[in-house]
Amino acid sequence: MPEVICTTVYQFPELSDAAKEKARSWYRELGPHDDWWDAVYDDFERVCEILGICLKTTAVRLMGGGARAKPCIWFSGFWSQGDGACFEGYWSHAKGAATRIRDYAPTDTTLHGIADRLQAIQRRNFYQLAAEASHRGRYYHEYTMSIDVTRDSPRWQPPTEDAEELVTEALRDLARWLYRQLEAEYDHLTSDEAIEEGIIVNEYTFTEGGRRFG
Repeated sequence: MPEVICTTVYQFPELSDAAKEKARSWYRELGPHDDWWDAVYDDFERVCEILGICLKTTAVRLMGGGARAKPCIWFSGFWSQGDGACFEGYWSHAKGAATRIRDYAPTDTTLHGIADRLQAIQRRNFYQLAAEASHRGRYYHEYTMSIDVTRDSPRWQPPTEDAEELVTEALRDLARWLYRQLEAEYDHLTSDEAIEEGIIVNEYTFTEGGRRFG
């Protein structure tokens, strides 16, 4: 014999503190939405453009049968040893990069420092340096980036002795910067404030104890 059972459900703000915590835990387990890192990647692409880095791309197939170019940016995170971020691309001198990066990110002293270091080593090499960053191995962090530094000199002058080391470290610092941006974005998306906002916007309802209902 069928029965009709009535259950009282609550909006998130109506729950007790203990029930709210249970509701937040449920929503947090769902994880951030797919491609939550897109905004960070977009920002990174703009930073690379300013610094004179042309990111390599790879073709990604679309559900409709076509394909699109995806920048070669990877990361793993955020709680295991060896987590990090890396990228593939070509770097060359970008005129005015140190000034432009300050216009784009006025308070980010890490980016300012990277731009200044790259400009300084270019100046010592008469702005003839170029570099290629490639990914190696199955992990993703700054030390999986292989960086080859060359100099396009009409007189066949080699790069200064410090060029490879300084360019490599600057580009690896940029990968470290990217990882910190990704980590900060993830922390924001999984914070109590963001979780509560997501629950309320989606109008989820819960039992008195904080269990998802409906």
